[in-house]
Amino acid sequence: MTDLTRFSINQMTVKQLTLPELVEACGELGIPGVGLWREPVQAYGVEAAAKLVREAGLAVTSLCRGGFLTAIDTAERARALDDNRAAIDEAATLGTDTLVLVSGGLPPGSRDLTAARSRIGDALAVLAPYAGERGVRLAIEPLHPMYAADRCVVSTLTQALDLAEAFPASQVGVVVDTYHIWWDDRAPEAVSRAGAAGRIQAFQLADWTTPLPAGVLNGRGQIGDGSIDMSEWRQRVDAAGYGGAIEVELFNEGLWGRDGVEVLRETVGRYLDCVFR
Repeated sequence: MTDLTRFSINQMTVKQLTLPELVEACGELGIPGVGLWREPVQAYGVEAAAKLVREAGLAVTSLCRGGFLTAIDTAERARALDDNRAAIDEAATLGTDTLVLVSGGLPPGSRDLTAARSRIGDALAVLAPYAGERGVRLAIEPLHPMYAADRCVVSTLTQALDLAEAFPASQVGVVVDTYHIWWDDRAPEAVSRAGAAGRIQAFQLADWTTPLPAGVLNGRGQIGDGSIDMSEWRQRVDAAGYGGAIEVELFNEGLWGRDGVEVLRETVGRYLDCVFR
């Protein structure tokens, strides 16, 4: 493939661009899809953002993010549920059927991963029907195990599927993100399992480069710069039956320090060179 039919740029990859600048650059480069983040969308105005992307003919492939559902305190859990309901409503307004969930880390003072994952399931039982009624699917994203303590106790695609499969596939799916699962020898089997069940809701790309920066959260490499075979992963996900958007989501201080349109143009080139070679 030599076109951008399935390509989507996650807003975080070029966060130095304002939303109008991003929309304009996508139009100039022929990019058909964007993955948006709640904070800049809220700052611009959810209704205004929806109008902007709609009039530009852009598809919103995902909204990031909901989640953080592991709190023990009753009031904290209630606030988290309310915030996720708001995120679902925002996704519906933006016209995307995908709300990415980063599940949350261990609560302060806790070392109980099993209980934390169980509370995620409890929260999904409340949120999944709400999302389904609004045409939005919750997409559980497993994060690399280095984030388990503070950001996401769901570390593997298998764990994400175990949570998702308690609910209808129309309500809860999973995210396949190369950066987070490329290391896991069970991930290929889990991709096939997710595809067979119709649960691959999003496919995101970022490369693993070494040495990792001191702030590992912003260490996602430009595709083609690291250790991950992007073409192999694309073929694997395609073989599982996924034919949706392929979203490049990079957290990278070096990229953020450059001209955003230049980074966007480079990312398009890397996508064409590395993902469909």
